[in-house]
Amino acid sequence: MNKSRRDFLKKLPLAMSIPFTLEGISMRVMGQQNPLTRMAAAAATNDRVLVILQMHGGNDGLNCCIPVAQYGDYYNKRPNIAIPAANSLRKYIPLDSTLPEINQIGLHPDMIAMKHLYDQGRMTVVQGVSYKNNNGSHFRGRDITFMGGSYDDYMQSGWIGRYLQGEYAPYKYPEDFLNPNVPENEMIDPLAIEIGGDVSLIFHQEGNIPTSFTLSEEGLDNLDDLEGFFEDQATDPRGIPPEYLKDSAYYKELKWILDLEDKTEDYTKRLQEVLSKSSATTINYPEKYPYNAPSGSITNGLRNQLKLVARLLAGGCKTKVFLVKIGGFDTHADQVEKYDPTMGGHAALMYHVASSMKAFQDDLRARGLEDRVLTLTTSEFSRRVNSNASYGTDHGTAGPMFIFGKGAQPGVLGEAFKTNDSGNNLAMQYDYRNVYANIMRDWMQVDDTRLNKIFPDARDANDASKGLMTTGTSDGTVFEQLPLAQQVITGNEGFIGDRFSLEDCYPNPAKDKTTVHFKVNSAYQVTINLFTNDGKKVKAIVDGVYNPGEYKVETDLTGLPAGNYIYELKTGFYKEAKKLIIVK
Repeated sequence: MNKSRRDFLKKLPLAMSIPFTLEGISMRVMGQQNPLTRMAAAAATNDRVLVILQMHGGNDGLNCCIPVAQYGDYYNKRPNIAIPAANSLRKYIPLDSTLPEINQIGLHPDMIAMKHLYDQGRMTVVQGVSYKNNNGSHFRGRDITFMGGSYDDYMQSGWIGRYLQGEYAPYKYPEDFLNPNVPENEMIDPLAIEIGGDVSLIFHQEGNIPTSFTLSEEGLDNLDDLEGFFEDQATDPRGIPPEYLKDSAYYKELKWILDLEDKTEDYTKRLQEVLSKSSATTINYPEKYPYNAPSGSITNGLRNQLKLVARLLAGGCKTKVFLVKIGGFDTHADQVEKYDPTMGGHAALMYHVASSMKAFQDDLRARGLEDRVLTLTTSEFSRRVNSNASYGTDHGTAGPMFIFGKGAQPGVLGEAFKTNDSGNNLAMQYDYRNVYANIMRDWMQVDDTRLNKIFPDARDANDASKGLMTTGTSDGTVFEQLPLAQQVITGNEGFIGDRFSLEDCYPNPAKDKTTVHFKVNSAYQVTINLFTNDGKKVKAIVDGVYNPGEYKVETDLTGLPAGNYIYELKTGFYKEAKKLIIVK
């Protein structure tokens, strides 16, 4: 490749970024489907979708996932910002009492919506995610986690870009474009959509050519008034060279860029068509943080992004990967309110993430899309274990990642409070590429051959029994299989049944009394009522708030006539009923 071609390719991403809006969200088209960069949907074998939620700025993992068994150590490291464990109206929410003690965490009190998702088997927590030699740099950290390499790699492509390159084979420039025998089996939608003003490295392919389409948060209108789209004009206002230069490299390269601009209009029309086929959501996505602190509250910038993703998918959009973003996590100072560590800027952000994800899952379920979509969070690093004197936290290393969706394998992976040798940072327990690779393998159903191209040498070719092995990068990271996503969605009834249940009462048949046995994993309101066979309520057996645990409640049956009855438990989302026979 000559120098001019290399320079052209380096500048291409900027030249290819053509802004427009649709329904108030500004978009930028990135080169995917103009005549010179058509994509053939040859390798795509499923309709699964991945949503990546970027928590921009470095989320404080310890104040959203509080260690239960090691709470004393946690509190001593950050006494001015620690979330209370007891003796407070706002204290951490125990996530799962059935886990081994070393894995048990409590969620920030404003993350109650995540607790609901977890109890329904729709959330996974992966603790201690990072990369070796994490230096706490925002920019370098984002580049590394987006490119899918190690700390000393400088790849020019992103891991999602490499994935899409395998799913949708690009037509080669210029030979395929000039060959009339090459079939056109095109992907009519953007391969990826990024909400925000930039195109992240995560979507770049080899040669610096991104495969995404970017939107800002304002909306989606039309772009009939954009310069260059006046089709009735005799002269193109954008400066295409005259026809006699059409065989020159300059002509071909400039036309390549300008064709991308033309495709922006095609994308606008396509997405407007998609939106016209779907209705606005009926689900409430909370807009405001419900408390007055921080002053003026913080508006939820994530809600409209997720609402748009759900609506696009409902309208038939075939885009495979979406990147949504929420910022504000660089909390060096005033992370919490001085008078209440459970409130403040970080609390508002966690409320927005939790409530938006709960609404998004409800929206997908209502639209019949829940089986197709998995969401994965990412942040360039976490925060230090120790707080600072400014009621904040400084740049750290490892932190939690969250996975949401019906296809998640629910649970908590990793220890809740594993620190490095100095105790200043949470220790890395999982390389971030290990998480990505397992999601690609199980959820997006990428085979081992293609997985190797996304994460170079991710499998040991000499020993297939080892499964995921080494990335082949300079840090020698070893991959392992992790239970993060379901290859085939079979439901989470077993997970839920281990945490919530109504057991058979004893004795049954009963005469004067029986004992009801139930189990809950959350401090929900619990009701157990007794009904006749025709649905008439005759007795309240249990009515109150119960902490996580197993309970046996004796109930008096005297005065009730003999016959068949139904006793029913309701707690939060969970409901179960069983039969009781009363004899005299």
